[in-house]
Amino acid sequence: MIRRLLAAALAVLATGTVAVVLQQPEPATAEPRGREPIIVGHRGASAHRPEHTLLSYEAAIALGADYIEPDLVATKDHVLVARHENEIGGTTDVENHPEFAGRRTTKTIDGVSITGWFTEDFTLAELKTLRAEERIPDLRPDNTAFNGLAEIPTFDEVVALAKRSGVGVYPETKHPSYFDSIGLSLEEPLLEVLGRHGWRGSRDPVFIQSFETANLRELSKKTRLPLAQLINAAGAPYDWIAAGDPRTYDTMVTPAGLRDVASYADGVGADTRRIVPVGPDGRLLQPSLLIRDAHRAGLMVHTWTIRNENSQLPVDFRFGNPVSPAFPRATGNVMGWLEKLYSLGVDGVFADDPGMANAVRERVF
Repeated sequence: MIRRLLAAALAVLATGTVAVVLQQPEPATAEPRGREPIIVGHRGASAHRPEHTLLSYEAAIALGADYIEPDLVATKDHVLVARHENEIGGTTDVENHPEFAGRRTTKTIDGVSITGWFTEDFTLAELKTLRAEERIPDLRPDNTAFNGLAEIPTFDEVVALAKRSGVGVYPETKHPSYFDSIGLSLEEPLLEVLGRHGWRGSRDPVFIQSFETANLRELSKKTRLPLAQLINAAGAPYDWIAAGDPRTYDTMVTPAGLRDVASYADGVGADTRRIVPVGPDGRLLQPSLLIRDAHRAGLMVHTWTIRNENSQLPVDFRFGNPVSPAFPRATGNVMGWLEKLYSLGVDGVFADDPGMANAVRERVF
């Protein structure tokens, strides 16, 4: 509690005096809930440090995150590392390493042609010679001050940090069908690392998440660890697309679809637009029934991603002068957006700034 109160105070101080002039969110009907929502440090504290680095995860823990989230991809020697994608041209300094110039190539990942450098073409030892960089420097220029300071962490290093710090992990398997197709399955080494650190049971602080379904169904037969089905705002799981299955994420959020998800998973990780749809003008519409229907199916609902910047918020919660060049990256009324989501009964939020999410949670609950 002391850590969370301190983190809340730090978050409020970080926002300056803006909060006192922001509008309050509209009242919403809350789903009955028995406990406070969890806060997941999305790729660490990616609002403050380059994502998927130990620097970012350490900051998330200090700001009050209950879980830290690594996206997982595999190396050539089948070690899991934390990267947003297996293409690392935009998140490392690999382009400055002439010894790896010949590794640049074009691949088709989940039906999309991508050119760059890919983790599966590097051994772990080779990846450790690279340094992380901010992925979206135009939106988060301050994070570029940390470029070149951090290595690419292994999943084992992330779990060890979480264990030492008393928080959980919320790993995402990235492109599981693709990695299966090249003989670098993600699920077995994922369970091996977690088991080696003593996390195997349904009450351990772990959620394993995926946008695909087949690997979660497979995992449900191999582990008692909690599983979360990710649900995008549009489209369909890639394993359904590859199999010619006509169903989409729209199918998944129906009452029947959620009951099917509950047969292999413990929760859903839903895009915020699935909870509060957005109209053509970017403004929020009436909340959907997803939280109610998921809870009736016995599923927890975690939502992603809460970001501070105006350009990443619904129009209703943007704040400042829209003509200012700094407006897109300025902090909007993220406090009001969080309060609205909490009031609707979500069981957890993925936040780029866990301190902000924690400060609002302390006030609301």
